[in-house]
Amino acid sequence: MTPETRMAQAFPEHVRLDPAVNARPLVARAAPAWAPNADFLRRHALWPLLGFAVLATLAMAGQGDAWIADRLYAWEGHRWVLRDAWATEHLIHRGGRDFSALAWLMVLAGWAVACLRPGAASLRRPLAYLLVATLASTLTVALLKNATAMDCPWDLARYGGHLPAVGLFELRPAGMPATACFPAGHASAGYAWVASYFFLRVVQPRMRHWGLAFGLGLGLVFGVAQQLRGAHFVSHDVWTAAICWFVALGAYLLSWPSAATTRGALR
Repeated sequence: MTPETRMAQAFPEHVRLDPAVNARPLVARAAPAWAPNADFLRRHALWPLLGFAVLATLAMAGQGDAWIADRLYAWEGHRWVLRDAWATEHLIHRGGRDFSALAWLMVLAGWAVACLRPGAASLRRPLAYLLVATLASTLTVALLKNATAMDCPWDLARYGGHLPAVGLFELRPAGMPATACFPAGHASAGYAWVASYFFLRVVQPRMRHWGLAFGLGLGLVFGVAQQLRGAHFVSHDVWTAAICWFVALGAYLLSWPSAATTRGALR
C-alpha cells in the first residue's frame, strides 16, 4: 500500500491534505509576522487619543478650566458651599470610594471562585485582567498626583484660597507648598472601570458598550461631584479618564496579544 493510499484511508475526504501542499516546507506555511490591525488601533487608540488631546487643550490652554470653575464658584455664592455637603462629601466622595473598593473585592472573590472551579476556568484570565487593569489605573493616577504637585481650585486665591495659579508645565516658586490634586484621584476610582469594556469584549462581546458606559458614567459622577466641591478642575478629570483608558487598553493587549492583529476583529 502506497503512502498516498494510507493517507486517504486515515483522513475523511473533507480534511485530506493535498500531497503537493503537504510536501512544502513547514516554514513556508508559518503564520505571518505580528502586525497590529489598523481598524482596532484606530478605534481604540487613535480616536481616543485625539479626543483627549482636543479636550485637554480646550480645558487647559483654552481656559476651559477657569471658565467652568468661575461659574461653579459664583453659583455657590463665591465659596465652595458644597465642599462638606452630605451628598458630595459623604455620599459620592466617601461612599463612592467604598463602592469602588467593594466592587474590586467582589471581582477578586469571583476570580478566586473561578480558580477553584474547573467549570469557570474560562473566566480566570478575564477576571484577572479586570483586577489588574483597575488597580493599575488607580495606582498610576496616585503616582502622578504625587509627582505633579498641582493645586486644587480651593487652594487658589482666585477661589478663596491663598496660592497663585501655577500651570502643569510651569516651575513652582521656591517655598510654595506642594499639593496633590492632579490628576483626579477620586475620579480614577470610577474611570478605572472602563476596563469593563475590554472584560466584556472577551466574555460577553455584545454587552461591551455597557461596560464602557458604566466606567465613564461612574467616573463622570465622581468627577463632577469633586468639581462642585472645588477639589478639581475639569482637565484633571479629562487626564484621569485618558490614563484609565490607555492603561486598560495596554493591559488588554498584553493579556490577549492577538486582539489587535486579527483581521475583522470585533469593533
